Amino acid sequence: SIGMSFVEWAEGQLAEVELLTSMFPTQEELEITDQLALAELRDFVEGSGPAGGAPPPSRPRFLIKQKLDTESPERVDVILSCSYPSEYPSVLPEITVRCAGLSRAQQTQLHSDLNAYLTENCQGEVCVLSAVDWVKDNLHFFISRSSSSVPTPKKESASLRPQETFSRLWIYSHHIYNKTKRKNILEWSKELGLSGFSMPGKPGIVCVEGPQSACEEFWSRVKVLTWKKIMIRHREDIPLDRQGEDSGTVESIDSLRKFTGFEEAMFDPHGNRGNHMDLGQLYQFLNEKGCCDIFQIYFGIEGR
Repeated sequence: SIGMSFVEWAEGQLAEVELLTSMFPTQEELEITDQLALAELRDFVEGSGPAGGAPPPSRPRFLIKQKLDTESPERVDVILSCSYPSEYPSVLPEITVRCAGLSRAQQTQLHSDLNAYLTENCQGEVCVLSAVDWVKDNLHFFISRSSSSVPTPKKESASLRPQETFSRLWIYSHHIYNKTKRKNILEWSKELGLSGFSMPGKPGIVCVEGPQSACEEFWSRVKVLTWKKIMIRHREDIPLDRQGEDSGTVESIDSLRKFTGFEEAMFDPHGNRGNHMDLGQLYQFLNEKGCCDIFQIYFGIEGR
């Protein structure tokens, strides 16, 4: 049952917090910012909460603080601010890395590289320690870049641009009925230059594809609207090969798109609210776009 998986996920979360507490025993290293959420999580796991019920609504949050040696003489303070979605570890934790030496652009790039690393290497497993290690190993790349980055004339900066990444996010929502949300989804995808589609009804499905930064921006706007449940069920990230600047064979964002433009796809809804979509038609639609494996991820046994 779905309740069971929440319990298993909660057990993983609790075990990880206990491990982190033993590794970072002082308040200077690990600060639990929501003690109540942690207590509720423990109750839920130990079964004093409703058995197999929904996980507690408030989520454990904590800060991991590290002092790192970098090439600069003084040590750098870095803070990882972490929060667990209820489905963690089947989805990534929310981790923000804060460090005085990072500009906003570097912080964004660091987050996107960190998430790509965790997606690639830790999918489905607890991964806060992996994130801490990755930040320790990689933070200096971002910081050392900053000290030397003098604004360059536009012409040169093209070749120094960080490698661009094409992303495709497959978002799953318990349902999408609300007209305002539907309008937001259409307008934001257009504004951000994303192609894809959204399928309103129950379940609600949204696919956006385009530059990774634009996809991330779209997700950050959508996820804060009020949802019964929303998650990125699957994501694809493809770094663009920028080596052959002159060979003319460089993959472009556009060449990787599977959708032209962004549309709301209605698969002849039936039911009083027009809410249950014909999944057979969704399958055909995905199949035509060369995405039928996604159907399995959304609706297959392991995708439940």
